[in-house]
Amino acid sequence: MASNHQTINSAEDPFDSLLHLETQFYTEGYNQGAADGVLAGRTEGRQLGLEKGYQKFLEAGRLYGRALVWANRLPNRSSPPPSKSPPASSEPVVPTETETEKEDLPPLPKNPRLEKHITTLYALVETESLSMENTDEAVNDFDDRIKRGQGKARIIERMVGEKASGGEEAGTASKGVTI
Repeated sequence: MASNHQTINSAEDPFDSLLHLETQFYTEGYNQGAADGVLAGRTEGRQLGLEKGYQKFLEAGRLYGRALVWANRLPNRSSPPPSKSPPASSEPVVPTETETEKEDLPPLPKNPRLEKHITTLYALVETESLSMENTDEAVNDFDDRIKRGQGKARIIERMVGEKASGGEEAGTASKGVTI
């Protein structure tokens, strides 16, 4: 008789739904949080990907620009060095404002090893050959080429006698960036 009394009470108990209210709210909150987490995770992942991609390509562009400058500073083998003699005219030549502001960088010393390093650096960071795919293999290849390019840039800096660029010393491009 006692078990019959218990089944009648639980079936007719108006507070029974209140006993499971905590479980119901927990389940609803969990499901809503999981859905929001998926959306927030994708948004945050995209932002992080864009930030890291920007940093990597900034470093690639910096190395590419330095390689171009160094390549243009290499001594030309075919053309003679420009003469510093004044023109044959008797009138003094007054330089224009743009000519006085323009300063050419001094040519680099003629060194076959230096030329080889600059050529290799250029080949490593050339934008046409860098893969833009988002696969593990392409990303690893990109990261490897940038690391090797950074090493070549350090070698060239030491050979030329230049200090590290502002990106490396100030930490804007390469410090703190895991490539």
